[in-house]
This record gives sequence, structure tokens and C-alpha cells, in this order.
Amino acid sequence: MKTSVGLLHPGAMGAAVGAVLTARDIRTSWLPAGRGPATRRRAEDAGLTEAEDLAGCDVILSICPPAAALDVARSVAGFTGVYLDANAISPRHATEIARILDKATVADGGIVGPPPRQAGTTRLYLSGPATAVASLESLFAGTDLRPVVLDGPVGTASALKLAFASYNKLTFALAAQSHALAERYGVGGELRELAADVLSHTPLGAPGGITSAGRRAWRWEGEMAEIAEACADAGLSPASVDAARELFGRWRDHRDEAGLTLADLLQALVTPPA
Repeated sequence: MKTSVGLLHPGAMGAAVGAVLTARDIRTSWLPAGRGPATRRRAEDAGLTEAEDLAGCDVILSICPPAAALDVARSVAGFTGVYLDANAISPRHATEIARILDKATVADGGIVGPPPRQAGTTRLYLSGPATAVASLESLFAGTDLRPVVLDGPVGTASALKLAFASYNKLTFALAAQSHALAERYGVGGELRELAADVLSHTPLGAPGGITSAGRRAWRWEGEMAEIAEACADAGLSPASVDAARELFGRWRDHRDEAGLTLADLLQALVTPPA
């Protein structure tokens, strides 16, 4: 009998993961109640099946903004199958989700890379109970989303995801701060030329990536909060991550904005002098 999967909820990443499964003829359901037309379009494009509930599913995948992960878990608290939280949350929140879903077998996941639309770009790290991890590894084996099993309990995959993101996403915050500083002092063009020559493969030298980051900052802001919590729990200073969270928060109004420019984002970082 084929595995039946439920997906909560098909954003850009979730829909792409769902499409990986439907391409293998795996029934993947989503809940349209309360969702907008953009979500419906993504679900239809991914070949997802509308459902009133996910009671008949063997597996539920939670792929949502980090701040929503606990509430999403609570919404299916009676679920008894395999539940994968694949969100950028702290190890503490990952273990809390396992407590919330005490009737399910909860696995921890961390997605690293862009929405999986071709092989070799995106990894799904998995940790937790061996039976759940094995079933999820089998579900995605040979697809554009490469499963990688980690030896460790729930929270291990989340820790790796956040450790990677704490470097990767902070580089965009640092680059934006640098470009904004240069612009304020009239040397923006000079910095762009210098960085393109010396650091061409970084967000500082290729600032077009900052614009893409700006459209996603509404989600990255919450991710920084999770990283800060993980740092504090590990005895590390969360100061640099908190600063990045504050910076990304200034871009919140640019969510998925078409026509967004680097100049728009740099201006949003400037606080008028007191």
C-alpha cells in the first residue's frame, strides 16, 4: 500500500517538496481552509490533493515559517503517524513539538538549499526515532530532495540547519549593512567595485542576492529568533544574531515584493538621526 502524505502548508518550499512526492505518484494532501489564492495556485501547480483533514495520512510534513511551527503541530495534536517538522526551529522547540505530538512518531528535519526543483541543490537532514527516519529517507530517496540521516535525537537536524543558517544568512545582513554604510558616506559605487573585484562570490560582491534576501526577510526574521534561542541555550552570545533579526525586521514590509531594488532595502535600514 502506498504511503499517504499530508503537507502543512504549501508555501514556496513546501509546495516544491510536495511536487517531489507527487512526481512519484505519492498522494500528498493539503488543507485549503483559511488559505489564500496564492497558496491554492502553488498547491495546484504541485499536484497536491485538497482535503478537509489529514486523518487518513500516514505521514505529515510541517514546512512553514518558524514562528508558526508550534501552532501547526498543535493543530494536529491527535495525529498517530509519522510527523516531520522540517522547519528552521531551535532544538528546544523541536523537542517541544515531540511532546505536543505524543501520539505520533516525531522526526526532526532541516532543509538546506533552495526549493528542490533539480538534483544536487537541496538536502533534507533527518534525525530522531530510527523507524520514522527510515520511512522518511525511503520516501525521498532518489528524488531532487536528497535525504541525509544524522545519528542523534530530535533536535539534531535542527541544530545543524540553524548552525548553517547562522553563517549563511548573517552574511546577507552584514553585506547589506556594509552597502548601506557606504551609501550614507557617498562611497557606494566604490564599495561595489572593490567588493566585486575582491569578494565576487559573496553577498558583498554580488549584492543582487541581497534583493532576493529582502523578499524573504519576513521569514528570516523568525529564523534569527530561533537561532538566538539556540545560541543562548548553548551558552553562546546571541548578540550578532539578534542584530541580524532586527535588520531583517526592517525589511518586513517588502515581503515577496515585485520590483524591489537594492536601493529600497538600503534605505529601509537607515534610521533618521535623532
